[in-house]
Amino acid sequence: MTMDTIFRIASMTKAVTSVAAMQLVEQGKLQLDQPVASVIPAFGELQVLVGFYGDNPALRPPASQATIRHLLTHTSGLGYEIWNADLGRYQKVTNTPGIVSGQKAAFRNPLVADPGSTWNYGINTDWLGRVVEEVGGQTLGVYMRRNIFDPLGMKDTGFSETEEQKKRLVTVHARQADGSLAPIDFSWPAGREFENGGHGLVSTARDYLAFVRMLLNEGTYSGARVLRADTVAQMRQNHIGDLLVTMMKSANPAMSNDAEFFPGMKKKHGLGFVINTEQWPGMRAVGSCCWAGLFNSFYWFDPTKRIAAAIFMQILPFADPKAMEVYTAFEKAVYASV
Repeated sequence: MTMDTIFRIASMTKAVTSVAAMQLVEQGKLQLDQPVASVIPAFGELQVLVGFYGDNPALRPPASQATIRHLLTHTSGLGYEIWNADLGRYQKVTNTPGIVSGQKAAFRNPLVADPGSTWNYGINTDWLGRVVEEVGGQTLGVYMRRNIFDPLGMKDTGFSETEEQKKRLVTVHARQADGSLAPIDFSWPAGREFENGGHGLVSTARDYLAFVRMLLNEGTYSGARVLRADTVAQMRQNHIGDLLVTMMKSANPAMSNDAEFFPGMKKKHGLGFVINTEQWPGMRAVGSCCWAGLFNSFYWFDPTKRIAAAIFMQILPFADPKAMEVYTAFEKAVYASV
């Protein structure tokens, strides 16, 4: 592998989509507290899944309408079937596809909580990608290319690969019962009807580090300004009040283990990423921001110690214990070297 090897970065896409949305906020084309339904009326039709009567879903109207801020902080009430068994059951009994299908019908999935009531990891950033397309007036991929990738020199990042890039694409491996890793033939479903702002990008370590260094450097990298410094500062602040980022309990062990970053630490969420509220011994400082991708890739940036880093793997399921050990060892080595 090299710095130009191509990886499926999955949910590390979310930070990029969040930056795209915040560019539109800077331009006054989008407001953090405007209802999502004011941009995409179909969002206002979503109801809250509260249970089942036999095989019939029980739904009710939400107590309030979700905002753009809710999408950015995973507090809109949306979920993922990987970590929510009721949502998976809903999809099965109603024949509704999940978001990884790439089908637009996936946007019919209901809320699993009232907006603003809890932190719940979900398809928020896919909806946010649709908002960027609607407000930005172009497809998500074109918007990102013009406003993020080209300015930062991210030539190998996008929602699809060229034939040459496919030759550099890493094979996904799955953890076996005996602890070994075996290659699997993994690809996102063909015929996607939209570009997934929550998980759809491929990238390289070189490209993604340029993006994370831009965030560390308050919106600028290699002479290009992508965001204002005050916007990046706003993104790094807690935007979920007294709510906490909690453990993601797996409902699909083939795709994810139970996942929690820094167990025992109170974690908050900014506009696009998780924020740690305590110093982790020998590692990142208070106020560092991070997230990850399904295939056990991770990034963080630490404004206090001036560190931006990413480690890329292509292993399933998410939060693989050995992958997490590698991630931790990598971070400790980074801080030991400075």
